[in-house]
Amino acid sequence: MTTEASERHIHRIAKDTGINSSNIKQTLLLLQSGATVPFIARYRKEMTGSLDEVQITAIRDLHQRLEELDRRKDTVLSTIEEQGLLTDDLRAAILEAPDLSTLEDLYLPYRPKRRTRATIARERGLEPLAKIMMAQGGDDPASRARTFVDPAKDVATVDDALAGARDIIAEWISESPRSRNALRRLLAKEAMITSKVVEDKKQEAEKYTSWFDWSEQASRAPSHRILAMLRGEKEGLLRIRITPAEEEALGALERIFIKQAGAMADEVLTALRDGYKRLLLPSLETEYRQQLKEKADKKAIAVFAENLRQLLLAPPLGQKRILAIDPGFRTGCKVVCLDEEGRLLHNETIYPHPPAGKKSEAMAKINNLADAYRIDAIAIGNGTAGRETEHLVRRIRFDREVVAVMVNESGASVYSASDVAREEFPDYDVSVRGAISIGRRLADPLAELVKIDPKSIGVGQYQHDVDQKMLRQALDDVVVSCVNAVGVEINTASKQLLTYVSGVGPALAASIVAYRNANGPFRSRKALMEVPRLGAKAYEQAAGFIRVEQSDNPLDKSAVHPESYSIVEKMARDLGAGVDDLMTKKTLREQILPEQYANEKTGLPTILDILKELERPGRDPRASFGEFAFDKNIFRMEDLHEGMVLPGIVTNITAFGAFVDIGVHQDGLVHISHLADRFIRDPNEVVRLHQHVQVRVLSVDVERKRIGLSMKGA
Repeated sequence: MTTEASERHIHRIAKDTGINSSNIKQTLLLLQSGATVPFIARYRKEMTGSLDEVQITAIRDLHQRLEELDRRKDTVLSTIEEQGLLTDDLRAAILEAPDLSTLEDLYLPYRPKRRTRATIARERGLEPLAKIMMAQGGDDPASRARTFVDPAKDVATVDDALAGARDIIAEWISESPRSRNALRRLLAKEAMITSKVVEDKKQEAEKYTSWFDWSEQASRAPSHRILAMLRGEKEGLLRIRITPAEEEALGALERIFIKQAGAMADEVLTALRDGYKRLLLPSLETEYRQQLKEKADKKAIAVFAENLRQLLLAPPLGQKRILAIDPGFRTGCKVVCLDEEGRLLHNETIYPHPPAGKKSEAMAKINNLADAYRIDAIAIGNGTAGRETEHLVRRIRFDREVVAVMVNESGASVYSASDVAREEFPDYDVSVRGAISIGRRLADPLAELVKIDPKSIGVGQYQHDVDQKMLRQALDDVVVSCVNAVGVEINTASKQLLTYVSGVGPALAASIVAYRNANGPFRSRKALMEVPRLGAKAYEQAAGFIRVEQSDNPLDKSAVHPESYSIVEKMARDLGAGVDDLMTKKTLREQILPEQYANEKTGLPTILDILKELERPGRDPRASFGEFAFDKNIFRMEDLHEGMVLPGIVTNITAFGAFVDIGVHQDGLVHISHLADRFIRDPNEVVRLHQHVQVRVLSVDVERKRIGLSMKGA
């Protein structure tokens, strides 16, 4: 971190983020040493000034972008140098370019390009004429052009000479940083985005009717609308343009390049207008479109990531015996019984719904299974026949207390056909695996959902349209953050869950599970060091996020890192108590003076974290589980009418509102303007995924499968 480039990066990151330079430097050193974001945020606060995960991630991502910019600069420099055109001033300008747009503007005149009208004109010897015309002196253009007429060079007439010179001028203007920056500013400030339907595809484009003839200021267009229009264009159904007012754009260019009135200036003006329409506008429209797309992508990905975080951190029912049902009509309902660890005890199929309609028999079977396997809760998938199955289950009079819960089954079919599911349950078909996944989701959403590609979980929008590399990084960050925030019990965690533990990854996760299967449960955190290929660095990163309930050391069940065990043990000795006494007796903890245990290596932030953890060792940060039931009289869209007030569950949050499941197999939309009685900018201000809400029905369109809802006054 001592190179000039690194120092420039640190200065730039500090400027963009407002974070102290020394903290940025320490964070980058930690990242480069292999430390993960959760580890740095939780266990290296003294080094980073207590930066949180969001800040650390921002430093990481901005540093990566700056390194990519440096690599592009190297390519540009070497290309221009090979041409023998690299001057000291140009090298300095390239090295100091603050962003990709500035860099590419500098490179544009030297970029290898196909033969253009301008290059052909240069080959015909017309560049000197173009320079004369660009100077806009008092000479008559035709008289100056006459000397460049040369039929041997395909310049047969004065008009040919003038036209060729104008082509060169048009290219100069289109490649000028001044003209490009002027148009960039105009695009960013005033450009309009317009959408038109492709005339012969109106019927095919019905879902895009809102954008058949649409126009708005591009800078103010919400991200979801931009992505929708761009998707329509990609499908060949819409035509999109993003342009400024032409006269204003031409006026801005004229102020730069037209020096005086006269015949020469008129030639330059003609070239300017041609260059604007043919070269400059298409180039910068494409660039600005990419910027709008990137901005929309970031917004959509941020919404998706926040939804995923809320879904992964949904309240778990916990270690209970669960009967799970994957509902269906013709194929019946697949039923599985799971023990407290999520292991399969029993499976069979019942047929309570048409065409079989064996309702009484099915109810009796569920009752018997609940009794035989001491079931605590019933998980019912919310797909086809879900509400009908829930209604049937709620009519059963169980001999024991049994909770019935509708579970979002999005992605369960993806899991059931995956390699992960086949590895877990090689002897069962996809329907059994799907039902098992539904049951396990109720017990622990996080542990089950990490087995599924986040894009299949059903909480994003336009996930196939946004930058896939950026999306994958953001979603992986969320999964890693959630897994490590909750912590992982080493003796029950699946290979997939262990993969996301700080410092572990797929290979070590497989080694941990293999070692556990061969040697039995881990008895301590330290025992992890016996796992093949799990070295000191991986142990340092992972240990604090691992829980070992069977350990004799109570700290192994907490988020206190083993590197700090000696501090806790000293606290206990100073009070004449045991470590377990500190974790159970508030009066003892109140006697501890944090400053007394802080030193250069372990500062006050870590000491305070230790004391908080001793107060609530290993506590799951997720909220407590709460029951929910849909309106028992509502099953289909046809049952709805305007004005109804119904209970619902928030299933997805977008930039423009929230989707709510009210139990009719079609989520309704609460537009952002109907989420609260006050103005809000972000739906996350008032709703959370899986939140239980009351909504009022505003509109029902059965044919288009659209339900309008409101939370105002509901």
